[in-house]
Amino acid sequence: MKTLFAKGNEVKHDWYVIDASGKTLGRLAAAVAAIVRGKNKPTYTPNVDCGDYVVIINADKVVVSGAKGDDMMYRHYTGYVGGLKSHSFNTLLARNPTEPLRRTIAGMLPHNRLGRKLMGYVKIYAGDENPHVAQNPKPLEV
Repeated sequence: MKTLFAKGNEVKHDWYVIDASGKTLGRLAAAVAAIVRGKNKPTYTPNVDCGDYVVIINADKVVVSGAKGDDMMYRHYTGYVGGLKSHSFNTLLARNPTEPLRRTIAGMLPHNRLGRKLMGYVKIYAGDENPHVAQNPKPLEV
């Protein structure tokens, strides 16, 4: 039996919509990263883009357990002396509701040009509405 390797032009990309309200941040991000990467398909190939598009709604209602809301810090270095910026999960969620989920998913994807391309397949929205109804995304329970 021969091993099948997916070709980039043979892959069919589906669209899924996930409601993030009440879901745990890490578990949701791990499931989304696996779908975007294509690990849920039998034709998964590590170096080929064989994943699907994922639309996440209600990203502002994602939760973390315990005291992580205040303890978990997101850091960004500006490049200047003394330019290390730190924000807790709660302050980052209040400032930009989609940012914690985006950063968590991006950290679970490869850190190369394939990962940057796959990050474009993730569409995150803070509210119930999304502009991707024309693609007929299938609802997915995580």
